Formats: sequence, C-alpha cells, structure tokens
Amino acid sequence: MRGLETDVRRLRKAVFVRIAEIAYHTDNLIDDIEAIPYEITDGETPHFCESIYREHEITRERVRLAMGLSLRPEDKPVHATQGIENSDIDEKYYEPPLMQVIPSACNACEANMYEVSNQCKGCVAHPCREVCPRGAISMINGKSYIDQSKCIKCGKCKQHCPYDAIAHKTRPCAVACGVGAIESDEHGRAKINPDKCVSCGMCMVSCPFGAIADKSQIYQLIHCMKSGKQVIAAVAPAIIGQFGKFITPGQIKEALLKLGFADVYEVAIGADEGCMEEAKHYVEEVATGKLPFLLTSCCPSWAMLAKKYFPETIDKISNSLTPMVATARRIKEDYPDSKVVFIGPCAAKKLEASRKSVRSDVDFVITFEELDAIFTARHIHIEDCKGVPMTDATGAGRGYAVAGGVAKAIESCIKEYYPGTEVHIEHAESLAECKKMLALAKAGKKNGCLIEGMGCPGGCIAGAGTNIPINQAILEVHKFVSSTQKQVPDQENFEMHHVVKGD
Repeated sequence: MRGLETDVRRLRKAVFVRIAEIAYHTDNLIDDIEAIPYEITDGETPHFCESIYREHEITRERVRLAMGLSLRPEDKPVHATQGIENSDIDEKYYEPPLMQVIPSACNACEANMYEVSNQCKGCVAHPCREVCPRGAISMINGKSYIDQSKCIKCGKCKQHCPYDAIAHKTRPCAVACGVGAIESDEHGRAKINPDKCVSCGMCMVSCPFGAIADKSQIYQLIHCMKSGKQVIAAVAPAIIGQFGKFITPGQIKEALLKLGFADVYEVAIGADEGCMEEAKHYVEEVATGKLPFLLTSCCPSWAMLAKKYFPETIDKISNSLTPMVATARRIKEDYPDSKVVFIGPCAAKKLEASRKSVRSDVDFVITFEELDAIFTARHIHIEDCKGVPMTDATGAGRGYAVAGGVAKAIESCIKEYYPGTEVHIEHAESLAECKKMLALAKAGKKNGCLIEGMGCPGGCIAGAGTNIPINQAILEVHKFVSSTQKQVPDQENFEMHHVVKGD
C-alpha cells in the first residue's frame, strides 16, 4: 500500500499536520490537542470507520503517538492528554516500544485460517474433502464447508481446489513481519512482541486498517526551532523523488531553509565515509582471512536482527559509523552548538538515534511523510522554490538508498583503491531474506563475502516513512546517481574525516 493515497495515509497526514500547526501556533496546548479528533472528523458522520465514536478514539491514540507519547492502557481511566507536559519540550527521545498497535483500530484479522468462499461450485469430485487428513471438510447445501475445530491449517484443500475457492486468511501485518513479532492478545487482536521486533515498520505500512503506528518528534523539533536553537537538517539519499518527480535537491534544501533550518547536509556524505571505511575493513580483515565475512552496518533493522537472532555474527558487523551518525558528527564539527535532525525514510532510525552512543550526535529523527506534513502546515510549496546549491556527495554515497547500492559502493571503492583485490558480494532485502542470509553465513556458506542487508524489501526507498511507490523511487535514485559528477569518494577526504563507531 506504500505510495497509494489511502484513507489510512490521509488520516496519518491530517494528524501530523495538525500537530505541526499546534507546535507553531498555540496558547492552549491541552485544549488544542483535545480538539483534534473533532476537527479531523467534524459533524456526526465518520470518514474512516463505521462509528464516529470509534473514529474519534483512534484519532486520539494517533495524536498521542504523534506527540511522542505511548498509548493509553485499556483498563485504566487515563485522559487523552495525560502526560502531555512530558512532550511539551524540545529534547524528547523515543521511548520503546516505538511501534504500537492501536487496539481500537485493529480488526482482529484471522492469524491463520482456511475458509471456503462463494466461488465453490459444489463439484462432484470434492477434492478438498478427499485430501483433508482430519475430515474437517463436509458438504452443506451443496457447498464445501470447513469445520475450524478440526482444521489443522495444512492447506491441502486450497492446493487441490480447481476453482481456487478456498481462501487462506492471514494477518497482513504478520505476513509483512520477517521475524514473527506479530502475535495475538486475549481478544484476538494483533500485538507486537518487543523482544522479537526490530522496528522496521513493515507491519505499519502493511496494515489496511492503519492499526499500527510509530511515535513522532514533529512537535519537539518545531518547538526546538521556535526556541531559537540552531537546527541542521541531515537529509537521507532516499529523499530524491519523494516530494515530486521533477523536484531537485536544491529545491528541497531551499524549502527546508524556509522552515527554519540553519543549514542542510546530504547524508550521502556520511555514506561516502562509510563505504570507504567498509572497503578498508573488507580488504584488511576478510580478504586476508582474518574474518570469514563482513556485514554492512547502515541498516539498523538488519544490525538489530543480527544481534538478536545471530549473536555469533556481532563481531562480523562493520565497525564503521552509519551514514546518519557520520554525517551528524561532521555537522557538529562544523556547528558545535547545533541540534541535528535526520530526515529519512526509516522508522528504525528513530530508535538508533535514541541509543546512548548516538544521542549526542542525532537529536531528532523525522520521516519524509512527517516532513511533508510540516511543509503542508507551513504552506510551503517545494515546486515554487528556485533551489540553492547542495553539498557535493558522490554517486557511491547517494546509491545507498537502493538495495544493493551499499555493496556496490564498497565494491567500487575496493576496485578503485585496492586494485587486484577479489570481492565477493551478497545482498539481502526484507527481514525474511536477511534471516536466510545470516543463517547461511553462520553455517559457513558465505565465507569471503561482503554481505549487505536491508530490512525493507527494496532498500531505504521502501522504508515505512516514504511517500511514493518503490519502483518510482528506485528510478529516481538511479537517475540521480548516474547524473552525479563524481562516482567514488576521494581517499584523502576519507582519511581526513575517518571515524570509528563508539560502543
């Protein structure tokens, strides 16, 4: 559903826009927050749900998450604005869980169920009944019927139905989760197991009811800029095309300056540093046989997956800084008293920024979706901007936005600066494929390889906070990379800004 303009996206944007407007102009925070559900759905006719009361309740919970607060407990009398004073600040970090299921929005979809649809022809052969190992299928009124108390969910009936009349009903959020973190509560609604979740956000973008949402720092970021503090934007490479097919990076930079940012940096600069560092790491450690393989470090969901599920691979994860952190440190060298906001496609970056080792570098994280809402709230039209010069990153760093781009950048650096070194490249996208790749690496099947992992299928351009379809985003990034004058970073520049990730 990413890239489609659905009611779920419209509701999310309406909440974000209103939160941004309140952050810019409010004299009574509590009253303004309380009014949001009634402003978004005015009158007595619901726009998104069957009930106006349910719709208001869902919006209230979305407002809390958008303010950086957790959902209210269902078994206690908690006011919608309780704890709001904890968000009326300009230095709030996310507290886990980042991703939460809104109970009032969850449809309690079947987790795993086979059901006969109205496409059943009542055929004489009844292959569905014949192959069922538990006798769960009978004929009622000339049609097949599955007794759910006997069904073992083997799927043989569906495989043998000549009319495809048997549906396998699953939770879209659970299907999208590559680590099995979606479970059920006592009411049959989805819930996220925080011990399994790696915060990629794929469940959020896959839920057709919009029942899963993440927390935001929109309000706190605007609060910080309004307080007069110097705030610098660090923009991820995946931003290309996210605000319009013909929008240039220079136009995006001008629009950000109009919002009040003191300066704008490309995170591709940090990616340039990262690919040089990981190229050096591969040549010195893997090519020499000291390490069996090297895992890239830029995707936080991939790194968290490795640490949670394959702890024996932790020392194989590159020790180079992620592009976000490397860029933030560069910014704070140039602007020591500044606050840094990472603007990107990724929900997991929000938790990466809240880690103790990163907090002093990255102060805020917002997504392209959230930035779009801020532009709307401030009536800024990017297409009307003439554009200003952006920083001079390379094609290697800008290519990080697409799956395979990280490994390609590292390989290009190795070929340029370590000629004659044989490079073996592997990459996996989506958590399910990443798990398979790590299992193969653990088993010794990927020795000698540089392995790139991306939690989102397609890479960063498929992140949970993006605005456009994946295929369109891939084309826009490829065009941007190919039009970049310099394709590989300078080794001298790398040595000058060489940094190693802290604990």
